Amino acid sequence: MFERLAHVVARHPGLTVLTWLTVVAASLALAIVGVGGEGLFGRLQSGPLNVPGAEAQRAYELLSSGGDKGPTITLLVSDVDVRDPATVAAAAAVVGTARTDLMAIDGVATVADPFQAPPGTADPAALALLSVEGDGFLVAVDLTQERPDGTDQAVEERLAAVPGELREADGGLMTEATGIVSSSALITSAVTDQVAKDLKTGELVALPVSLLIMVVVFGGFLVAGLPLAGALASVAGGLGVLLGFTYVIDVDSAVVNVVTVLGLGLSIDYGLLIVSRYREELRHGSDAEDEHRVRRRRHDRVISDALAGTLGSAGRTVAFSAITVAVSIGGLFVMRPDILRSIGAAGVAVVLLAVLTALTLVPALLVLLGRKILDPPLLSRVPGLRSALSRLGQVAPDEGHFSNLAARVQRHPWWVLAGTLVVLGILASPAAVLQLRNSSTALVPASSEQRTYIDTLAEDYPAIAAPPVLVVAEAPVEEVQAWSAEIAALPGVASVDPPRADGEITVLGVRLETDDAGGPAASDVVRAIRDLEPGFDVWVTGQAAVQIDFVGALVEGLPWAAGIVVVATLVLLFLMTGSVLVPIKALLINVVSLTASLGVTTWVFQFGNLEGLLGFTSAGGLESYVVAIAIAFGFGLAMDYEVFLLARIQELYKGGMSNDDAVRYGLQRSGRVITSAALIIIVVFLGFVAGELLVIKEVGVALAVTVLVDATLVRMLLVPATMTLLADRNWWAPAPLRRIHERWAIRH
Repeated sequence: MFERLAHVVARHPGLTVLTWLTVVAASLALAIVGVGGEGLFGRLQSGPLNVPGAEAQRAYELLSSGGDKGPTITLLVSDVDVRDPATVAAAAAVVGTARTDLMAIDGVATVADPFQAPPGTADPAALALLSVEGDGFLVAVDLTQERPDGTDQAVEERLAAVPGELREADGGLMTEATGIVSSSALITSAVTDQVAKDLKTGELVALPVSLLIMVVVFGGFLVAGLPLAGALASVAGGLGVLLGFTYVIDVDSAVVNVVTVLGLGLSIDYGLLIVSRYREELRHGSDAEDEHRVRRRRHDRVISDALAGTLGSAGRTVAFSAITVAVSIGGLFVMRPDILRSIGAAGVAVVLLAVLTALTLVPALLVLLGRKILDPPLLSRVPGLRSALSRLGQVAPDEGHFSNLAARVQRHPWWVLAGTLVVLGILASPAAVLQLRNSSTALVPASSEQRTYIDTLAEDYPAIAAPPVLVVAEAPVEEVQAWSAEIAALPGVASVDPPRADGEITVLGVRLETDDAGGPAASDVVRAIRDLEPGFDVWVTGQAAVQIDFVGALVEGLPWAAGIVVVATLVLLFLMTGSVLVPIKALLINVVSLTASLGVTTWVFQFGNLEGLLGFTSAGGLESYVVAIAIAFGFGLAMDYEVFLLARIQELYKGGMSNDDAVRYGLQRSGRVITSAALIIIVVFLGFVAGELLVIKEVGVALAVTVLVDATLVRMLLVPATMTLLADRNWWAPAPLRRIHERWAIRH
């Protein structure tokens, strides 16, 4: 199949490239403009994590559907002295005019401001809209659920004009007045806008550095750009696929960057393997011919044969690797949280695009370039660089740094095994105290106006800030009021807000003694409330409640996800190697490697280490879904390098080498490819750490550490040590399984 594909691409390289250009152009156009003028970033979601069937989700649904009340748009005014009577009088006049204008907008239900109360009265509702520091106030506009298009924008524009009117009022009493208009939609927009900015930042960092690394690997800019061309095509196609997903499922804003990171890394890795093997095959074909006498027809056949040899070997490895990564990510499908399902679906789609570009677009570009990819680099003409650059891109010699390292490992395999496990254990130790968080407000970019609004509201307007725990009850206000005394008596509860009716439900806000709305103390309060028996139906929501439900869903789905991934991986690796022990060993080693990377990520983000270097503020734990992503994606990437290494070792072992020689020379021949691929993918992941979104930083660091640990400690030390200790037992399988392997083996 792979050889036939190679001959088709070799006969129609221009058509193949044109097809991909069309796909890329259409995908980018759809992602930017969308259908009906709404592009991808306008359709992304950012809000409470949805766990279908969970208690917190049910409470959220009841709150969203209760009554005719729609969203609230708020103006936060700062640098206005609300304790000065003259200033208050001037501000009241300006806000009063704005309130009249706002009430005239169709779709506005109420307008609340602190100056509505008669002078001298202590209206609690009005006082709640005044800053506790006396330097600002709020104006809150409630909209109706059913309202005309354009209502939100009209309200936002009218509120945005108020600070300027305050600065011009009554002789400069409020010349320093500033304002921020906020709403749930604007907060979501701040996150999605930052997603787009971080996407550009990540690509601007990752792509040039990746190109530089590949120039070193291949010895020239022309050939080094081919894997990048495949990467850009797969990412562009992935954005178009994501837009399609938004019409079927809710796609969280974080999904875009997570999937882009994976697409870039895998595409460059796969392209690197294809280009490397093609150059090797083309050299063999060229050595057999006198290029000065070869005719065009013969030239085309050499190119076609080289491509067939490439896809028949490296192409199969790439396809097998893609299957293992897709299987690992596919484990997210059995999880209940919507965000994990959407990441799983998008991740599998991008993996498929990455392997398609590697098997079609990159080979087509190679055919169009012909023998030019064998030309010496232009920089080799510079005196002093010729000797160094002449070695770039050459096939790895039989003896070198990697074989020498393997030989040293094989002389003391027990010591290497024990020492490596000790180091990995130390790296993994912080994971023992890992805390999972769903810190929704912490995801808003620290540099945005909306984050300033959220932080100011929490500090200066505690009475109006949303309580960290909300109880939704199907009962009259009087019954809920009587029951609220039990909640107020619970440990960790500071106070309970008066219950309020909202359609057919009653809502009760619970204030906590802790400032950490997602910490252990808040979670204890949620569990205690859920354990109460009031005699009517209640649902508890809030950050801690969502967090508890999300983690519960992870624990519930983990056995199924792990079972699917383990069984599929064991089967695939057995079909590749014909061994029983090698797949089991690979799974165990990958678990150790993943735990180590999770420990390092915990040390960085939960404990706040490297805050200054990476530009973040610790949320006191790792985002719950980041842990799931890191495990699923990290396992797939670790198996990626396992496949690269095992394919070489097995090829040499079956060619007649002893087990130890096969391990040593297999590491030598694949070491440079694995190291180069790992370095590139680390650069891609760390490039996205340069953005501002905390979840993307966590994913980037977690996966970069996973690849770094796997490509160094695991592949260079742990794997050679264990394979040396197992000796020929590495390749053992009982007779019935050997017959199955002979019939269904995946050849490389």
